[in-house]
Amino acid sequence: MQIPWLEPDTPFPPPESAQKKGSELAGIVAAGGGLSTQRLVEAYRQGIFPWYSEGQPILWWSPDPRMVLKTADFKLHRSLRKTLQRFIHDPSCEIRIDNNFAEVIHHCAHTARQGQPGTWIVEDMKAAYQVLHAKGLAHSVETWVEGRLVGGLYCVAIGQAVFGESMFTHQTDASKIALAALVAFARAHGVDWIDCQQNTRHLSSLGGREMPQSVFLTHLRSTNKETSLPWRFVPSYWSSLDLSVGHA
Repeated sequence: MQIPWLEPDTPFPPPESAQKKGSELAGIVAAGGGLSTQRLVEAYRQGIFPWYSEGQPILWWSPDPRMVLKTADFKLHRSLRKTLQRFIHDPSCEIRIDNNFAEVIHHCAHTARQGQPGTWIVEDMKAAYQVLHAKGLAHSVETWVEGRLVGGLYCVAIGQAVFGESMFTHQTDASKIALAALVAFARAHGVDWIDCQQNTRHLSSLGGREMPQSVFLTHLRSTNKETSLPWRFVPSYWSSLDLSVGHA
């Protein structure tokens, strides 16, 4: 089956029209169309995201099933609880939001991932998401230790719909700390789900689960995408997580 090609003014096909599981093109909605802010916002509002490699056309995806982290289901294993306890009480450690988005996306692009020979965060993607960031639609959650950025993640936020994109770590558990901070931030502001797009063992270990595309899209369509979240991190947000080391 041929993939629909988008011209600059062509609207997306419905996400439900994505190639179905079992097809070598499973999850693909369309190709082409550019990475303008308008195009990206239109995509995310519909549960569609870009993902492609150097030398490929822009490919737009809405997979079925969809990987989602319900913030209530976030798993804090005992070792991570201990790490967070130390981090929170160490004055040389802090979470920053949007302090250095460009550096975060750069590190994410250069993080080696199992089974992926290259990066999907190609130069055009980096440039497009930095424009999104400048417009307040993409954010970085950053783990800092002794004045150094040691891990973090970036995400897209359309109102109260949050879409996780990528993470990196230069120190053990630094990306997990950033994710825990994003979950704490989300809980503090009534955000129930963080889209994780596709299944990975790492996300599964932290509570991410696959769900039918139809369930994901129904939830997304009911999410307030007009009222923006206050993207700053307050240490009191940590209280939304159960950090008791005695907890399993």
